[in-house]
Amino acid sequence: MTDKRHVAKVNIVGEEYTVRSDATPEHTRAVAAHLDREIRKVLGANSLMETHKAAILAAMSITDELLRERTTSRVVEDELRRLGNDVRRMLPPAKRIDEAAS
Repeated sequence: MTDKRHVAKVNIVGEEYTVRSDATPEHTRAVAAHLDREIRKVLGANSLMETHKAAILAAMSITDELLRERTTSRVVEDELRRLGNDVRRMLPPAKRIDEAAS
């Protein structure tokens, strides 16, 4: 992200929004498109639901996805760290990088 503010017009469930963000307009449009799809998915399951309630359920779904991905990322990072330590122990002492320095 930069300190430059970008402006992007997006459409979410038929409503147009002007979003000012540090993110590029392309990124902002991708975020809005993802949100639009998630809200429409909720609305498709219950067409009588009010849009704002569908938005809350979509936000919960997206947040669940984010938290699961963060957990997966931490597991992968821990495993890579363990593998790095295993490899480091196999190297001759002169080739080892101090773990605290990296």
